[in-house]
Amino acid sequence: MKPLYTAEALASGEGRDGNARTNDGKLDVTLSSPVELGGNGQGTNPEQLFAAGYAACFHSALRLVGRKERADLTDSAVAAKVHLGQLDDAGFGLAAELEIALPALDLATAEALVAKAHQICPYSNATRGNISVDIRIMEFAA
Repeated sequence: MKPLYTAEALASGEGRDGNARTNDGKLDVTLSSPVELGGNGQGTNPEQLFAAGYAACFHSALRLVGRKERADLTDSAVAAKVHLGQLDDAGFGLAAELEIALPALDLATAEALVAKAHQICPYSNATRGNISVDIRIMEFAA
């Protein structure tokens, strides 16, 4: 792979209950475990950051393929859910869900664009074969 851009971040403190920041200072967040995992839930957590990144990246890929296909992407949106769970071997794993809204398109066109976006999105390429990713189109024109 020929790198086009490199993001750099540093996590410090107590991991899930510490701090994460980028080397350019544009992101500097307090991390805290969610209440569901026994934390105080006062900060963000790695799964939220991953969900935000995946949603933004997939939406960008969708917009790229949509422009190439001259599709109407009015009010398009991508919502991501990232699940943290325990694996059978006592380790931890992730699973993701993407909910995609393409209200200006018919279902067949939306499905074709989503499939193309899934092939070029860097997050999709990184997760493919590694974690479960469930993709659903939530809205479409009749």
